[in-house]
Amino acid sequence: MIIEDLTPEHEKLYFMCLEDWSAEMKEAGNHKEKWYCSMKDKGLRVKLARDDRGEIGGMIQYIPIEYSFVEGKNLYFLNCIWVHGHKQGRGNFQKKGLGKALLTAAEEDVKALGAKGIAAWGLMLPFFMKSAWFKKQGYKAVDRQGVQVLLWKTFTDDAIPPKWIRPKKKPKIEQGKVNVTAFLNGWCPAQNIVFERAKRASAEFEGKVLFQAYDTSDRDTFLEWGISDALFVDGKEVRSGPPPSYEKIKRIIEKRVRKLK
Repeated sequence: MIIEDLTPEHEKLYFMCLEDWSAEMKEAGNHKEKWYCSMKDKGLRVKLARDDRGEIGGMIQYIPIEYSFVEGKNLYFLNCIWVHGHKQGRGNFQKKGLGKALLTAAEEDVKALGAKGIAAWGLMLPFFMKSAWFKKQGYKAVDRQGVQVLLWKTFTDDAIPPKWIRPKKKPKIEQGKVNVTAFLNGWCPAQNIVFERAKRASAEFEGKVLFQAYDTSDRDTFLEWGISDALFVDGKEVRSGPPPSYEKIKRIIEKRVRKLK
């Protein structure tokens, strides 16, 4: 097993979260690439994992916590860790220790950079970014928001615990139109897919839908709202994980369009 830094040769693979075989992933547009270009000089770190055959099967990305969607100081924040687990494309690399090796490499890296700890988000549900998995790696929960858990591991005794930045306001509703409001950070292709599908579906109802987009990779925009990635239709949040299909998003909008006076 080899853990290595991202190089230009594998950037396109990274932008697609190792799922270059996926037609759905192509719907995500170039938002992650744009985010990467804006963050790579601000401390973003990306590492890839190769198995014993030399095949790339895992990735991890982490940033100074000041650029994340949580509050903290002198810490790094782990945006995501992903080991390819689909039968399609590259095949299933899970249950081989790649995830643990990536996490260990990231921890050693941020220690060397002088960070006092590293934080991560996890889900209480039994799939991607499981909080239970992080706890097995020595992480402790410090905050919770719905099914999302904020966890961390400290390297020094004087490290200050991070905390969630919670939503501060909701989208305003303009009467006479269906209001579709999309928040986009850019680092996660799954959320980028939701954004692109909502934008495309809104365009199907010309003159009847007001589509508003907010780029929360801009720190001031994020802090104004306290929302990183989300989709709202007439002020009601649409569940975006896993990404709803284009058809489902279009049906939600169409149902509201029918109720316009």
